[in-house]
Amino acid sequence: MTAPYARISIEQVARYPRPGMGGPTRWSFTPDGSGITYLASEDGGLVRSLWLYDIASGERRALAGPAGGGGPISREEELRRERARLRDVGVTDYRFAPKAPERTILLPGGEGPRIITGDSEPVAVEGAEGAITPRLTEDGSKLAFGRGGELFAMPEGGGEARQLTNGAEDGLTNGLADFIAQEEFGQSDGFWWSPDGSRIAFVEVDARHIPDYPIVHQGQDALDTEHHRYPFAGAPNARVRLGAVAAEGGEPAWMDLGEEEDIYLPRIVWRPDGVLAGMVLNRAQTELRLHLFDPKTGAVLQTLEERSEPWLNLGDFRFLETGELLWSSERSGFRHLYLYDADLASARPLTSGEWVVTRIVEVDEAGRAVFFSGTREGAVERHLYRVGLDGGEVERLTSEPGVHGCTVAPDGATFVDTFSSREQAAVTTLRRTNGGGIVATLFEEPEMTAPGQGLQPPELRVMTAADGTPMFGALYRPEGEGPHPLVVSVYGGPHAQRVLDDWALTVDLRAQYLAQAGFAVLAVDNRGSANRGLAFEAHLHRRMGTVEVDDQVAAVEQLVAEGLADPERVGIYGWSYGGYMTCMCLMRAPEVFRVGVSGAPVVDWDGYDTGYTERYMSTPQDNPEGYKEGAVTAHVEGLSGKLLLVHGMVDENVHFRHTARLITALTAAQKPYDLQIFPEERHMPREAAGLEYMERRLVSYFEEHLLA
Repeated sequence: MTAPYARISIEQVARYPRPGMGGPTRWSFTPDGSGITYLASEDGGLVRSLWLYDIASGERRALAGPAGGGGPISREEELRRERARLRDVGVTDYRFAPKAPERTILLPGGEGPRIITGDSEPVAVEGAEGAITPRLTEDGSKLAFGRGGELFAMPEGGGEARQLTNGAEDGLTNGLADFIAQEEFGQSDGFWWSPDGSRIAFVEVDARHIPDYPIVHQGQDALDTEHHRYPFAGAPNARVRLGAVAAEGGEPAWMDLGEEEDIYLPRIVWRPDGVLAGMVLNRAQTELRLHLFDPKTGAVLQTLEERSEPWLNLGDFRFLETGELLWSSERSGFRHLYLYDADLASARPLTSGEWVVTRIVEVDEAGRAVFFSGTREGAVERHLYRVGLDGGEVERLTSEPGVHGCTVAPDGATFVDTFSSREQAAVTTLRRTNGGGIVATLFEEPEMTAPGQGLQPPELRVMTAADGTPMFGALYRPEGEGPHPLVVSVYGGPHAQRVLDDWALTVDLRAQYLAQAGFAVLAVDNRGSANRGLAFEAHLHRRMGTVEVDDQVAAVEQLVAEGLADPERVGIYGWSYGGYMTCMCLMRAPEVFRVGVSGAPVVDWDGYDTGYTERYMSTPQDNPEGYKEGAVTAHVEGLSGKLLLVHGMVDENVHFRHTARLITALTAAQKPYDLQIFPEERHMPREAAGLEYMERRLVSYFEEHLLA
């Protein structure tokens, strides 16, 4: 029997989820530790349901499927899904009320929240229709949500919702995260219940002074225009305040955030004792202040300060019941864990070395231990580790080489391990933290191996950057001896890593299709990529579009020198930052790159948002030369190869305006180009027919210009 991907079709390239990537996600232990919940699709597709696995009996059952209505979701909910890069539908999120008397699970949804109590069926919360980011109190007795720009609270069983804030209008909201918080800081919430459920902290976002940026839906029969208040680099940001209001209503107390008004509020949490903690980040993203507030008066009780150059990346932190603060920081040049005492006066390091902690997974306070994921075994792997809160050696808890995504039980005795590598798709097991023994296999697809699917895993290679720095690459080899035509698959930007010993690399079906068609395909994490330490990422400070191009050129030259790549037939493709890199490589290194497909490219950094752009480039006013040199439009005279531009016209992240500005510059320079637009797609193409069309166009473009 022929393996399903021994000869890949374009239809397969365009299909989601990828083979072996449709397994269960969002594994979590129930608050009492007796069960494990997860989101899964019975047919391996994109429609998810919530399931429960009973640890004692080994039985599993569905707790909730998709809501029955299937009606349209609000535009706000649509945009939230886009910013989360979410393709799944059905049940896509769930939240426990961890201190409820019986198991209580909240199911947010576009039509309104549902609640599962005990073993009952999900019940829609009457009066909460259209709720944005609904959240339960820890005891499950009350529900809060955003709607119409205001914050509401009600009993969890439904009833009349009490409006807790007022004054919302176009550009002014209460209880909703602003665009930058969602898109650049991963903060989707705009309000937070206190531990005892008596108060709610919330953000007020005032963007009324930011000019309206309209996005017109050109591909619909009916007229439809979206209105966004998009903060462009160097222009005003939204003004944010942090308030706290009683759950029964009343006037909010406003926290004292300091004299500086041009700030970000990227993290808000409550300490277990009811003290409110708010993280204030300066506009330059070099100074962070974690304030502890009295939520009733807004007064600052204590402050932890951290500074970093050239910028400060946010990391995980946890407050413990003891009042101690588990903190992560790049102060050593690599992200590591520190434990502060309750008064935030002193800290001691828990981890160290030239590797990074990528995530705090769980804290076992009774056992005085923290579980975390990190790169101690190498940047292309992820493992689960444990270290004592009172110090000691770091203990590795996972063994197989590859990528482990783990969830640890509240008591620290067991953990769910989802492991994959380039050789096999994800296998999820329940394991003991002491000894690593397998308690149960929770999910496995035995046929989902590289040989079983007819796929050749890419080779992981250590390559050399233009300045001699080691960098990691993945090479998809075609059959036969070289030199082969080469296509570079690029992202290249900060805050991201593509090359991992992970199944996702093997089921990059576009790269695999091209390899089967006779191309060598190369992906490289150049200087500026994530998880190699701050110095490695900081190479591109104030000069995006320079060192990244140099490193991609260096990688190509290494394959040419090895006889693997034909120097006369080199192409490149990428999306978003990768689309930007495609253009810059074609224009700044035309002697190397002959053909490119650029998807949703940032063309000029003055047209992208404040939070991302200014972190790496400062403002256009402060760094005019960097912005000039980093703009694609400044280099169009260098284009001598073939360029295909692809963009969705309702992209609210990288606006179609970027591609339009590039077209204007190309026209002025009399440079030919090709164009593929999708009138009703956003930053992440979703529609099946459009995805297939795009893949056909991309493949045919390389075949026409590199194989002919």
